[in-house]
Amino acid sequence: MASQDWFDKDFYKVLGVSKDVSEADLKKTYRKLARRYHPDSNAGDAAAEAKFKEISEAYSVLSDTQQREEYDQLRAMGAGNARFTAPGAGGGFEDVFSRFGQSRGGSYQDADFDDLFAMFGQQGGARFGSGRFGQSSGGFRGFGGPQRGSDVTARTTLDFQTAVRGETITLQGEDGKPFKVKIPAGVSDGQKIRLRGRGRPSPDGGEAGDIVVSVTVRPHPVFTRDGQNLRVTVPVTFTEAALGATIEVPTLGGDPVKLRVAPGTPSGRVLRVKGRGVATAKSTGDLLAEVQVVVPSHLDEKAKEALERFQGLEPKENPRADLMARSRE
Repeated sequence: MASQDWFDKDFYKVLGVSKDVSEADLKKTYRKLARRYHPDSNAGDAAAEAKFKEISEAYSVLSDTQQREEYDQLRAMGAGNARFTAPGAGGGFEDVFSRFGQSRGGSYQDADFDDLFAMFGQQGGARFGSGRFGQSSGGFRGFGGPQRGSDVTARTTLDFQTAVRGETITLQGEDGKPFKVKIPAGVSDGQKIRLRGRGRPSPDGGEAGDIVVSVTVRPHPVFTRDGQNLRVTVPVTFTEAALGATIEVPTLGGDPVKLRVAPGTPSGRVLRVKGRGVATAKSTGDLLAEVQVVVPSHLDEKAKEALERFQGLEPKENPRADLMARSRE
């Protein structure tokens, strides 16, 4: 779905890839950047969080074949040309070029420029040949074409699970009347949902505008999004990590699942549960459980003595040896 701010955003540059990047390389690059800038790995770093949202937005557009094609066409038309604005209008221009692309086989070169002039009929006083913008018909007199109705904007805040699973919700319009919105599964924070033809009516019998709903998603106390995957941090004891154990891991809105922690599992290792992530019409993600080894903060005398005996028996390995060696390179 085209957006006016696509003119200003170079999603290829954001991800550091070429315009002919393959789907596989695009996904590989995104995953590398997502791991680097994920909020879980950069607690309290506002710049990293902003970067994560930026690369997530870029990937969501470029990974969708239809949106990527529309984005490329829109950027190609906008390159080196003046930006179109809508003085006094309530919106509706972010989708103008994608609408033209549908008129003749999807070709922007074949776009109907009569319709283009009609879309900007509200700009008074601007002249082109013998016609003039701002006529009472709302169109471009001399070229014809009724004026499209204005868009209506709305906002909604969803809980995390509703955004992941999808749901039909009811919002209140500007006129006070309720209307229903189908939230697709996997909607992300900051995403916009467009309801075609449900905005303000045309003043002269043309196409109605749209309702554009901006979505905010509340954070979950346990789970976070990583594309189509869900992430959760799972604490394990020192002995569970060292000796191995079978542990329970929560799932979003379902029963816990059991995972095997192998002996010698380090803190930070990620265990994967297939198919328990975000399920959309296109694909289903996984649940990524990151192990966090918890060190006991209180030891009684017997436990302390047992650990001291273990210390005398444990392998004489320096876990920082490789770190020190690499620091001198």
